[in-house]
Amino acid sequence: MKTLGLIGGMSWESTAIYYRLLNEIVRERLGGLHSAQLLLWSFDFAEIAERQHAGDWQGAGVLLAEAARKLEAGGAEGLVVCTNTMHRLADEVQAAVSIPLIHIADATAVAVRDAGVRRPALLATRFTMEQDFYKGRLAEKYGLQPIVPDQAGRDMVHRVIYDELCQGIVKPDSHAAYVEEVGRLQRDENIDGVIMGCTEITMLIGQADFDIPVFDTTRLHAEAAVAFALS
Repeated sequence: MKTLGLIGGMSWESTAIYYRLLNEIVRERLGGLHSAQLLLWSFDFAEIAERQHAGDWQGAGVLLAEAARKLEAGGAEGLVVCTNTMHRLADEVQAAVSIPLIHIADATAVAVRDAGVRRPALLATRFTMEQDFYKGRLAEKYGLQPIVPDQAGRDMVHRVIYDELCQGIVKPDSHAAYVEEVGRLQRDENIDGVIMGCTEITMLIGQADFDIPVFDTTRLHAEAAVAFALS
C-alpha cells in the first residue's frame, strides 16, 4: 500500500471526513484490521481563507507547495489536497514535488460522465463557481457543461460554507435553501445532476434530498486516492 500525503485543514471539518472515508474504504477493500497509510499536513484555515478572500493566490500557493514538499520528504507517495477550492493551485503544488497529485475534479468528472450526466449543477465556494480552474477542467477535459447558480445563489452557497459548515454548524434553513436552489436550477437551467463541489457540503445535503444524481466530491476523491494507494 502506498502512503498518501494529505494537505488538509481547509477546513478541518471536511479533512476529518476524508480521514474517516480513506480508512473505511481501505478496510472495505482489504478487510480485517487494514487501514490507510497517511501523512497529514493540516493548515490553520484562517490563514488560508484570508489569502483566498484577498485574492492572494500566489501567497497561498507558496504555503501549499511547501506543505507538499514536507509530505514528500516525510514519505508520501501521492498527494491529496483535501479541498475543491484549493485545486486552483493544483499545478503549483504538482510542480513542487515529484510524486503525483490525485485531482479532485478528475475523480468527480469521471463519475459524472459515467452516470450519463452532462449538465450538473456546481455548488461550491464562490471561487470555484466563478473562476475557471474547475469548471474549465470539467468542460475541456470531460465534455461536461457545469451550471452555477446566479449571483444571489452563489452568495448564499458561499456564505453557508464559510460562516456555517467550515465552523461545524449545520442549519435546517440552510439545508432548505440549498435544496430550493437546486430545484430552481432544475426548472430554469435543466440541470441533470448536482456536484457537491465543496468538501464541506456533504455535511448538509445528499442524494436523499434530490431526484437527480448527486456527486459527493469528498467521497469520490477519497475513492480515487485509495485506488491509487492500492494500485
